[in-house]
Amino acid sequence: MYQTHCMKNAYFILLSLICISATSSEKQIIEWQNLETGLDYTSMEAPVKSICADSRIDVLKINPKYFAFELQCMEQKKTGNKKIDQICKENNLIAAVNAGMFKLEGNFQTGTGYMKNGSYINNPSLNSSYKTAFAFNSKDTSKPKATLIDLTCEDWAAAKSNYTSFSQGIRMVNCEGKATWQASEKKWSMVLLGEDVSGNILFIFCRSPYKVLDYTNMLLHSDLHIKRLMYLEGGPEASFYLNHPKKMVQKMGSYETGFNENDNNTVYWEIPNVIGIKRK
Repeated sequence: MYQTHCMKNAYFILLSLICISATSSEKQIIEWQNLETGLDYTSMEAPVKSICADSRIDVLKINPKYFAFELQCMEQKKTGNKKIDQICKENNLIAAVNAGMFKLEGNFQTGTGYMKNGSYINNPSLNSSYKTAFAFNSKDTSKPKATLIDLTCEDWAAAKSNYTSFSQGIRMVNCEGKATWQASEKKWSMVLLGEDVSGNILFIFCRSPYKVLDYTNMLLHSDLHIKRLMYLEGGPEASFYLNHPKKMVQKMGSYETGFNENDNNTVYWEIPNVIGIKRK
């Protein structure tokens, strides 16, 4: 039997039963590190301890007025999948996260949701069960440069005509600001993409495994002021990379129920698609 850093006995997970909403009046004050105009980073302690790892949540807050978003697809570049740090270095990206999940078939490079980068289309099919999409590189100067579109309460046809790049993912927060993930006992490391009430885009990463619904509610009751939230990837494939003169962060996931139930992964996995940022 291999050694694991994660406690598997349910007896040690009683803290997960804490009611976050009951303590919402005692919200943790987020200490942001300003990296430059329009770019802030924080690593905050989750209010509920995980079964393993450090129970910290890493967030990069990006103002689209100062930073451009890029979708880097390895299929478009006609290469094999690569680790996120290599993709960032080759394309001069300051930071990046997974662009979303990918199909475990064919060349392992097709997103599970609608994915488009200018004239290149990675996946032409809108996934009706996902209900949200990240839209960026707007053609209309009156529109936000980047935003999360909720397909149940916003005009998808208009978004398709106003933006040139898209990456679709699973909706985690609906138009009423409520968590939508179905309750489940499964837990894993996660990387997410969010939008706050001020229009900032958030890259959110947590190596420690949580149930997705519990994690969503933790974020909603935090001082991040989340308006929209989209799931990108989980388990050891989850990747978060930041290379800035004031801060270097290289984080990868590990734990995933039924697949990799340990905290042992210490390397980036090769992935096909990332969303990254550059200065304008």
